[in-house]
Amino acid sequence: MHLHFDCFSGISGDMVLGALVDAGLSPTQLRKGLQALPIKGYRLHARKVHRGPIQATKVDVKIQPSHDKPLSWPQIRRLIGRSTLPPWVKKHALAVFTHLAEAEGKVHGQKSANIHFHEVGVIDSLVDVVGGLLGCHLMKIQTFSATPVNVGSGTINSAHGILPVPAPAVAELAKGIPIFSKGPDMELTTPTGMALLKTLTQNFHPLSSFHTHAIGYGAGSANPDGWINALRVLTSTSSQTEEMACDQVIQLETNIDDLNPQIYEVVIDRLFEVGALDITLTPVTMKRSRPGIVLSVLANPEQAGIVAQTIFQETSTIGLRTQLIDRLTLPRHSTTVRLPQGQVRVKTVGSGKHTKRTPEFQDCQALAKKTGRPVREIIEEVIRKMPNS
Repeated sequence: MHLHFDCFSGISGDMVLGALVDAGLSPTQLRKGLQALPIKGYRLHARKVHRGPIQATKVDVKIQPSHDKPLSWPQIRRLIGRSTLPPWVKKHALAVFTHLAEAEGKVHGQKSANIHFHEVGVIDSLVDVVGGLLGCHLMKIQTFSATPVNVGSGTINSAHGILPVPAPAVAELAKGIPIFSKGPDMELTTPTGMALLKTLTQNFHPLSSFHTHAIGYGAGSANPDGWINALRVLTSTSSQTEEMACDQVIQLETNIDDLNPQIYEVVIDRLFEVGALDITLTPVTMKRSRPGIVLSVLANPEQAGIVAQTIFQETSTIGLRTQLIDRLTLPRHSTTVRLPQGQVRVKTVGSGKHTKRTPEFQDCQALAKKTGRPVREIIEEVIRKMPNS
């Protein structure tokens, strides 16, 4: 089963819980499963509410006054470790709070081991995180994706005083995640919500081809006028989304008609050195029928600056076109095939019956040069020895 988070109004731990219950998760099963967590002094309360014109589920964690003291990161780690939760839930709960501790430590200039949580360290946040992960486990969710995340705007009052939105911890957690700001001046994404996303998926893209199985709406605490403050989740039994990952990259392009062609090899080497993901050279006919080249480079957004600077330094161009684009990729990993003459890496792309395996040409070329054999023979030998080929 696949789950897609539609974060048009952000995400928080309680919104995840509400959306899962709204999509079919049994509150009774959830309460029973949470008994594996060695804490007391709380109860779950699920109810139907409206956010704008849409009915959603609000799940509240009611805390007894004597159990509202914030927990430290070491305390939370011990509680999760002592629990009898399913291994997948334990592993991911520890990962969520590790992300939170690292973000808080970075923001406040402390080691993560010394972090004492405030807003995210009380029992309700622990139950929200563990409950959300447990709900995914109970619903047999195996893979995840999400839209870009609405973080909100304005300022919030916190234990550290007035902070900008997104809060510093949310901004730190959002590194590498596409975010935007839309709607009322308020916090729409909390640290627990962003940490859950960061732990569960790196697959962020607008919803495209999707065979929907169930839909759920999890209500946020606030109900601002003219705004639907809810998280939508969609589940699917289709493997189409599960086999692909989606991320966003920057495409940088420029047209060049006055550069010595011998220099392009150096340009390509320098661009890969600074983090370019892919580079192409396309011959074109430019104004006044002059032959030219379109240099096109893909890079991660955080590398776009140094890639652009390198293009300007190494070529004669005076301008670049840039655009943020979505990229769909198949899962990939590298294995090694051992030959008598040496090792050759094999790139494996996809999974199951759609798996593609390709020997690394540079490794084959190096062995061919070392042994004096044709590179074609080296490639054929590697293919014969590849697993499941």
